[in-house]
Amino acid sequence: MHAPERDPIPFNRPFTTGAEFELMQQAIAAGHISGDGRFTKRAHELLGAITGAEDVLLTTSCTHALEMAAILLDLGPGDEVIVPSFTFVSTVNAIVLRGATPRFVDIRPDTLNLDERLVEAAITDRTRAIFVVHYAGVACEMDAIDKIAATHGIAVVEDAAHALGATYHGKPLGTFAPLATLSFHETKNIQCGEGGALLVNDAALMERAEIIREKGTNRSRFFRGQVDRYTWVDIGSSYLPSDLLAAFLTAQLEHFDDIQARRHRVWSAYATELSGWASEHGIGLPTVPAECGHPAHLFYLLLDCLDSRQRFIAHLRDRGIQAVFHYVPLHGSDLGRRLDPAAHCPVTDDISDRLVRLPLFPGLVEADQARVIDAVRSFSG
Repeated sequence: MHAPERDPIPFNRPFTTGAEFELMQQAIAAGHISGDGRFTKRAHELLGAITGAEDVLLTTSCTHALEMAAILLDLGPGDEVIVPSFTFVSTVNAIVLRGATPRFVDIRPDTLNLDERLVEAAITDRTRAIFVVHYAGVACEMDAIDKIAATHGIAVVEDAAHALGATYHGKPLGTFAPLATLSFHETKNIQCGEGGALLVNDAALMERAEIIREKGTNRSRFFRGQVDRYTWVDIGSSYLPSDLLAAFLTAQLEHFDDIQARRHRVWSAYATELSGWASEHGIGLPTVPAECGHPAHLFYLLLDCLDSRQRFIAHLRDRGIQAVFHYVPLHGSDLGRRLDPAAHCPVTDDISDRLVRLPLFPGLVEADQARVIDAVRSFSG
């Protein structure tokens, strides 16, 4: 067994810009650390500039932003929602919590996104929405999906948890549907430990979105002087994050270009240095179509089988490097089988067994990345 290096290389290390504590101290000094304070508003402005979304609402997580989207669509028992099986459970939980039923559709073997060619066949007279996931920040085929949705009169929600800064035909992801969600979990490009955002691109949904986010009250309208008192008017929950977290997030967003440049440096080095080895050994690398601008969110390899993937992870672990697999298909889970027993997603099953993600974070220095690359190349299968 190869002896581990002295300093292990983690899969992820949360990156800080150096300005986070200063802005959090400013929030404390201002005497307002609950939600919708100065830094919440600043983060909204910055996210609007990056994404081009019409309106932005910070949330406590991307999970909660997805739940808000499901409430805004009035999903309920008897409704069906098309969703990829290859995603994090939050995407589907938002649907199930409303009493609706997920209909799992397989992914494309190239981008690992929802296969738009299979969507129309999955639509029934009970289908209310399509939840798409931009895997690794590479866009789904939104032109085709939006066209299908419009033809059948169903809504689209973009789960853009991986996709801040990504584009499709030059337009930012998160703006191709009435509602989209972002994540600021510590593994994401921009992070505040835990956090998210709901992007609202349909002005008719914004007032209700604010109400749902504020526990079902019209509190936001009250503080803007639009009503003389606030009261309970709809369902909702406490989806509003502290202004302390918003201050941390603001520091990240103000350094967005630098963070992205660092991530792209790491991603590009992997792509360049591993392409020959991957080709020689029949290993798959990320596919980024020409019309997609990706945000360098993650870099994955596709080994030839589950056994090879597990040996590869162990090979790197023995060298002090943490590499991890990704989603376990939801359609094959205990709950997934009960909710959609007829789901058939062979590409998802295959990809899930073979995919492994390499360390990628803004603070990954060149010497450590070189160690990762050397370790990868030393794996012979």
